Amino acid sequence: MQTTKKRPVYSNIHVSDIVTYRLPPAGIVSILHRISGAVLFLLLPFVIWMFDTSVSSEISFETFTSVFSAGVGFLPGWFIKLVALGIIWAYLQHFVAGVRHLWMDATHSVSKQQGRSSAIATLVIANVITLLLALRLFGVY
Repeated sequence: MQTTKKRPVYSNIHVSDIVTYRLPPAGIVSILHRISGAVLFLLLPFVIWMFDTSVSSEISFETFTSVFSAGVGFLPGWFIKLVALGIIWAYLQHFVAGVRHLWMDATHSVSKQQGRSSAIATLVIANVITLLLALRLFGVY
């Protein structure tokens, strides 16, 4: 009589398992790449407004810079800075992760260890540059 080995059953994780599930760094970078792309897309009208206001004339540039201190409408200046910081983070995260993907494609780097180390480097580089720009945006230096 021949016995068959039971195959393992894999199922999708439930939403309640998200808190306990440990993603590898490459998975975190992948999810953040998608999130940052969505943030960039959703805040595109704000980016276009910022660009248009900053380059139209000297008067519009003064209006643009005053929004970051005085605010606009019912939105205070710190909130506008926070939205700008979100755009900065989204752009840097998306850019650095994109460069990581291009580099991995160009060099055929597909090992598990190389993926882990490049993912950690991506997270560190994007967040350190974002932190430096946040300090500049909020007037620390």
